[in-house]
Amino acid sequence: MTVFAQETLTIQVDITNRKGDVVYLREGRKNIQEIKADDKGVFKSTFAIKEGMYTFFDGNEYAQLFLKPGYDLKMTLDATKFDATLQFSGTGAKENNFLAAQTLIDQKIDFDSLLALDETNFNKAIEEKRNADTARLEKAALEANFATLFKNSLEANLNGLKQYHTQIMANKKLNNTAAPNFVYENHKGGTTSLESLKGKYVYVDVWATWCGPCRAEIPFLKELEKSYHGKNIEFVSISVDVDKDHEKWKTFVTEKELGGTQLFADKNWNSDFIKAFGIESIPRFILIDPKGVVIDADAARPSNPKLKTQLDGLVK
Repeated sequence: MTVFAQETLTIQVDITNRKGDVVYLREGRKNIQEIKADDKGVFKSTFAIKEGMYTFFDGNEYAQLFLKPGYDLKMTLDATKFDATLQFSGTGAKENNFLAAQTLIDQKIDFDSLLALDETNFNKAIEEKRNADTARLEKAALEANFATLFKNSLEANLNGLKQYHTQIMANKKLNNTAAPNFVYENHKGGTTSLESLKGKYVYVDVWATWCGPCRAEIPFLKELEKSYHGKNIEFVSISVDVDKDHEKWKTFVTEKELGGTQLFADKNWNSDFIKAFGIESIPRFILIDPKGVVIDADAARPSNPKLKTQLDGLVK
């Protein structure tokens, strides 16, 4: 099939301190273009494209791009200061420089403080962000299709924040309430109940073997367990793997030498304890006091330094 020139896009990427010899363009999770560096270290390619939003990757660093047929776009950046140095020239530069600037603006938002606001002030902050981003878009006078896509993306992101905030508010209502009991299979044999752990602080990790972000927390959790070994706290990991993955869970715990108390929830996501905390995504962490009262229904992750600060104030 012949691809006409007007259906193609040319992109050139000059990267200082690049991560490797290949960069990628993705649409969603699908790689649509792999671009290899030439003998001068420049990434350049001409290929068919449909108009839309894409993601550019250099190693683990990434940027959102707006691409369409007919663009002849040049990117320059220093991989050690990826977002701060990303710049575009050529056709399509205005739209993509707008996206790069938006990334820097969003990086200045203190999302922890935003999500900690009460409902009234949170909604006010969301509306202020919507108005500011929309005003900046209108002032930039960019392509109409780009403007539509950006507004759609903005609304999707704000709605995601609203949903997350709603969940956080629901979690807070569980604080200072009695944690529901559980009785789950222990990897070492028999069963373990939350009731049997009374008298200790309990840090619960809800996870699954297939969950990448869960596995990423394992090294940090191991370090925490070492730091508080012999102190009045129990680290409990509850797997929500489905029954058919029971043996996979047992093998994973053994091979990865997971510490603490390793438990297998009786009905995965439908287990009473999991449902009581409204857990719909993992990892999720819960901190319970020695009397069985919830201190934090959405506790900090092991990788977050705030957790150790909190535990140091509690555990002796």
